[in-house]
Amino acid sequence: MEKNSEIMSEFEAPKNITIKGILSLLMESIDEEDDKSVISLGIGDPSAYSCFRTTPVAQQAVIHALQSDNFNGYAPTVGLPQTRRAVADYLSGDLPYKLTADDVFITSGCTQAIDVALSMLARPGANILFPRPCFPIYELCAAFRGLEVRHFNLLPEKGWVVDIDAVKALADHNTVGMVIINPGNPCGNVYSYQHLKEIAETAEELKIPVIADEVYGHLAFGNNPFVPMGVFGYIAPVLTLGSISKRWIVPGWRLGWFVTTDPSGMFRNPKMIERIKKYFDILGGPATFIQAAVPSILERTDQAFYKKTLNILKQSSEICYEKVTEIPCVTCPHKPQGSMAVMIKLNLSLLDDISDDIDFCFKLAKEESVIILPGTAVGLKNWLRITFAVDPVSLEEALGRLQSFCERHIKRIY
Repeated sequence: MEKNSEIMSEFEAPKNITIKGILSLLMESIDEEDDKSVISLGIGDPSAYSCFRTTPVAQQAVIHALQSDNFNGYAPTVGLPQTRRAVADYLSGDLPYKLTADDVFITSGCTQAIDVALSMLARPGANILFPRPCFPIYELCAAFRGLEVRHFNLLPEKGWVVDIDAVKALADHNTVGMVIINPGNPCGNVYSYQHLKEIAETAEELKIPVIADEVYGHLAFGNNPFVPMGVFGYIAPVLTLGSISKRWIVPGWRLGWFVTTDPSGMFRNPKMIERIKKYFDILGGPATFIQAAVPSILERTDQAFYKKTLNILKQSSEICYEKVTEIPCVTCPHKPQGSMAVMIKLNLSLLDDISDDIDFCFKLAKEESVIILPGTAVGLKNWLRITFAVDPVSLEEALGRLQSFCERHIKRIY
C-alpha cells in the first residue's frame, strides 16, 4: 500500500483530481490472477449495462442526420439554430417564462458548459462558492481560471441541503457566483421547491448568480420532484448547465448546453452576450450531426422510455441503500432520491489496517475486484461514492463483495 499512497499523494487536494484518473489507478491495482469479474461502481456511465439503453428515437435521429449529408460542414460556434431552439423549448416546458434560442449555447457535454460558466464569471481577485462534496471538474476549471474556491457544506443529516448560513458567511464583494448540483452528484439528493427558492433569495441578497448544474435533470424518483433552478430566475440570475448524457443514456455523444435562464436580464446585456459569443468562437462544439439530431430526440422521446429509466434507477438505489445498511463500518445518512450516485460514510474506528478512504478503495479493488470512488475525490475524506446506475445483479454482487471485505477487515475484540 505504500506505493499506492505515494501515487495518490498528488490527488489529495480535489483541485488536482480527475475521477477518471483515480479510477484508472484503482483498475491498475486489481489482482490480475483473481478470477472475479471486475465490477465498477465508480463512474456514472450507465450505458455500460444492457438494462440501460438509449431510446430508438435517438438512434434513428442521429442516423437520419448523418445520412442526410446536410450536416457534414461546420456548425455556428454557438450551435445550430434548430438545436438551440429545441433546447430552449425543452427547458421552457418547466419554466414560468419562455426561453429563446438566443439564450442557449450548445457545448461539448456538460463539462464544457461548466468551463464556459466559470470563464464568463472569472476576473482578477474573484472567488466562487462550491458545495462540499462537489463534482471535481469544478475545482479543475476554477484553478485554470484563477478563481479562488470557497466551499459551503451540504448537510447529510438534512438530505444534503445547502448550508445557507455558511454561504452567507463565505461570500464577500469579490464573490462572483455559487454552484448547486440538482439532482445531486455525488449525493443522490433532490432539492425541494422551497429550498431552491431559499437558495435563490440568498443569491439575490448577495448579488451573485447561481450556476445550476442540472445534468441529471428529471432523474428524480423520491419524494421531491425535479424543479429547475431557472424557475427562480426572476429572483436571481441563473446559468443552467445540462446535457442529453444522463437522461438519454448517451454520455459519449458529448452534447450539452449553457443557458442563460435569466428573465431579469443580467446575462442579456449586449456586452455579456458578445463576450459569451467570442468565447464560443474558440471552442469546439459537438459533432454537427449529433446537434442536428437533438430536436427529434427532445421532441419525440416518449414518456415510457423516461419511466423505464427511472424505475431501474429507483430499484437499483433501493438495493444499494438496503445492502449498505447491512454492512458494518459504513452508513448511508440519506436514501438516494435522484441522479445515479450516493455517498456513504466510513467508520474507520471499526476497521483494522485501513488508514483512510483511499486506502480502503485500493484494498477493495485488489481483494474483491470492485471499484468505488474514494470520497476524497469529491472533497469528503473518509466517505465513499457509489454509483448505482448498474444492472441489479451486478450491483448486488458488488455490494456482497463489499460486505465480505468489510467483515474481513473488521476489528476483532478478544
